[in-house]
Amino acid sequence: MKITGIRTFLMHAGQPHRSKWASDGHADHVTGHKLEGTRNWLFLKIDTDEGITGIGECSGWPRVIETAIRDLAPLLIGEDPTHIEKLWQKMAIAMMGHGMIGTVGGGAMTGIDMALWDIKGKALGVPVWNLLGGKVRDRIQIYSHANTVEQALSVKNRGIKMLKCGGVADPLRKVDMLREAVGDEMDIAIDLHGPPWMTPADACRLVRKLEPYELIWVEDPIAPDNLEGYRRIRDAAHVPLAAGERSATIFGERQLIEEELVDVIQPDTGRAGGITQMKKIAAMAEAHHIQVAPHSGSLGPVAEYAALHLMAAIPNALMLERIDDDWEGRSHVIVPHPVQEGGSIAVPDAPGLGCDIDEEFVARFPSDGNVSVPVQESNGSYAPGTYGERLYVQMRLSRRHYFNT
Repeated sequence: MKITGIRTFLMHAGQPHRSKWASDGHADHVTGHKLEGTRNWLFLKIDTDEGITGIGECSGWPRVIETAIRDLAPLLIGEDPTHIEKLWQKMAIAMMGHGMIGTVGGGAMTGIDMALWDIKGKALGVPVWNLLGGKVRDRIQIYSHANTVEQALSVKNRGIKMLKCGGVADPLRKVDMLREAVGDEMDIAIDLHGPPWMTPADACRLVRKLEPYELIWVEDPIAPDNLEGYRRIRDAAHVPLAAGERSATIFGERQLIEEELVDVIQPDTGRAGGITQMKKIAAMAEAHHIQVAPHSGSLGPVAEYAALHLMAAIPNALMLERIDDDWEGRSHVIVPHPVQEGGSIAVPDAPGLGCDIDEEFVARFPSDGNVSVPVQESNGSYAPGTYGERLYVQMRLSRRHYFNT
């Protein structure tokens, strides 16, 4: 079997209804074909001379990654798609001259790698999880997003056992409010990603204050390039830490895992380097008793399928991020749409990934921008009067109020 071509499918995806992200300030979508927000989904298909087609998804910076895929395609034409590791290595060294593998390179390789696993599973007549060592579990537990009491109670009523909130505007009071609303039986996580990111000193102070709420994790409390800061937080408080969604490959996640700076590693299913790398990252994490909870909040449904297969086959799978009340168009993008029952999804059993996209539906939503300032001034993430500065890191002001409920 030989690869004959690679096709890409870029679409502008709508925002989740009523802004269900685990952070504040994102725009809501509108009806019709004009969608607000800047979320894009990039799918690809690899064709072969035996008529087997594999599907994959890329995240990170989809409009730019589409160009990277077209650049990599000539390296793959004529190759046997079942030699997945060999092709991954070939792509990696081809990009070496451009520098380290980051969001764009990792995203392009992810979609291609995902499609290769899909092809191999279809060729052998088995689901991808079977190729990864077989099932550890039949169902994958999920968590959803909530930032208000109303949203949290809705998550609880849907049978989901964990929620994640976010934002740095007033995190301590938000966690206190949500814990009071849902009780002790639900797990709560908080995502503290910027902008603006917290300073390590402020993160240490806040995480200590969050200890009594028994959070399942505190996610991205400081900027991702400040790995040393995680050690400061680890020494300051006894709360599980989570990070890793912005890094690609085992090399990008290595320090977080090997130095045990986190308790939960969160590789992004669409930009970590593919199923090949996700499996390796999970194995590295297992050796350090670190759990895996793939980042999936902004991804499309093909990457979600890939995460289901991975999590079915690894022992240290903790929970899958899922905005289960996402944009209504999501269910029309893919066939079949995953069936959620309460707080879990059944592992797919069809050969390969077990899904396909509706190409005609995807074509109805052409890409219309893919960068944004991710928070609005009204959400209060920035100190008053500083929103226009667009700071990457900012120290918390009004400290007595901020660090006390």
